[in-house]
Amino acid sequence: MNYQLAQAQGTNITYGVLVQRVIQGGPAAGAGIRGGSQTVTIQEQEYLVGGDIMVSINGKRVSNNDDLATYLEENETAGMKVELGLLRSGTLTNVSLVLGARPPPPSS
Repeated sequence: MNYQLAQAQGTNITYGVLVQRVIQGGPAAGAGIRGGSQTVTIQEQEYLVGGDIMVSINGKRVSNNDDLATYLEENETAGMKVELGLLRSGTLTNVSLVLGARPPPPSS
């Protein structure tokens, strides 16, 4: 998240991880996490906005993608249950999910 994404999202929260896409049948979809629905261009980069913003994991603040990746690498593995703090339509909500294996990166 940054100021421009926050504006596009209609919020004043400038930290966290914007959920742009959710993989059908994956743990996030099963937990009800919502991906973006509208495409915006900010500084020549396209984003899907309108989805959830992840702001914490197991009570620990998530400032950006690096925070999330570091926390998961150091503390969690596939099959473990986590509690995510999400900002959805201006309201903070918590969801639980069981972590799955990280999907492979898309092929070029």
